Amino acid sequence: MHPAARARTTFRSAPTPVPRSQPRPRSRRVRSLIDADALRVLHRAARVLLDDLPDLTDRLLAVLREQEPAYRIALDNDQGATWQEVYRSLRHSVTSLLDPRGTREAAHRCTWRIGVTRAEQGLPLDALLHAFRLGGSLVWQRLVEETTRSEPEDIRLLVHVATDVWNFVDEHCTLVADAYRQAERQLAWRRENRVRLLAAALLDGTSRIADLPETAERLCLPEHGRYVVVAVAGGRPQDPPLAGRTYWHSGVDVDHGIVLVGDAAGRERGEDDRDPAAAPALPGDGPAGCRIGVGIAVTGLAAVGDARRLADLALSICPPEGGTVRLTEHLPEALVVSRPELGAALTERVLGPLLRLEPADRDVLLDTLVAWFACEGSAQRAGERLYCHRNTVLNRLRRCEQLIGRFLARPHDVVEISLALTARRLLRG
Repeated sequence: MHPAARARTTFRSAPTPVPRSQPRPRSRRVRSLIDADALRVLHRAARVLLDDLPDLTDRLLAVLREQEPAYRIALDNDQGATWQEVYRSLRHSVTSLLDPRGTREAAHRCTWRIGVTRAEQGLPLDALLHAFRLGGSLVWQRLVEETTRSEPEDIRLLVHVATDVWNFVDEHCTLVADAYRQAERQLAWRRENRVRLLAAALLDGTSRIADLPETAERLCLPEHGRYVVVAVAGGRPQDPPLAGRTYWHSGVDVDHGIVLVGDAAGRERGEDDRDPAAAPALPGDGPAGCRIGVGIAVTGLAAVGDARRLADLALSICPPEGGTVRLTEHLPEALVVSRPELGAALTERVLGPLLRLEPADRDVLLDTLVAWFACEGSAQRAGERLYCHRNTVLNRLRRCEQLIGRFLARPHDVVEISLALTARRLLRG
């Protein structure tokens, strides 16, 4: 018996094509006859394989179940669909031996669909490629077996078409891998886009209650945790200004970080009654001009939309040159910025007479008021800051009181003047 016709219990790899010396001009017709005979032998065996495809499919599935754990799971979950997939792939493989040109496109479509489907199902690519190579090996072995059974003397002719058979297998391995990777990229994009859409809805306050469990799972954040939103403009810091698990959502002008700062259940038990957003912490390093606004803590993902608006409010208070503003430390400014029309009205009502002075005179008096408030009502320290005597500061303050009709010794007037100065600083321009 020819060695290629001996029984095998395992699949053989592709036979190594016999090296051929450079053909001489006189041997071209001989080689042409050999190739024609080889194709005749190949087609005769392939037609038998077509009639035996169900058994061929069963054999391949048995080997896959034994050698490939991923396919073992697929067969346990849906044996019928897996059998049909393998059957179609083998049918295209065998018909391509009979009519390579006529069946090429259909075979490619079949392989491409398999790659996409298996990527969507999460079957490992290595397992898929292994299955295709096992299928090619099985087809080749059956071609050899059938030729040995029917025409043993023709077995040597199959060597001349071995390269074509294995080139077909390699071509479809490459094709299924390309389809798998492309589908995998699309799936990754869809997952990332879904996460982005869920996070955007959360920050906008438009999340549906039914979507909150999925949002929590996708963002790896507990649905009922305590959260602070951080708004960042001018470049994201290397580390968030609050310690905690953070999900970053990139925007056109502002990035938002959803920061987990505590357990709502623990807070209800009174384990930590301190507002995490008020705890001191240094902001992460960011590029020059980076502005960071830290909102107030809220409970649950459903309230993240409110937390984002508070973070944006804190960001609007940040000076243009950069820095970090915690809303809990700047509530008066937040009140002014949140209602700019009221802030403008307060500025005009309280500081109007002073603002209508000549610019030089106006600026001196305003700077004195600002310095006095910054120095906590100390004329001495305000004078040092302004490079003038404390009596000069006191004289300027008395003039301000006369112009605006309010007194710095009266608490209610102090509050109005302070808020009016804040409104002018934040709303100017």
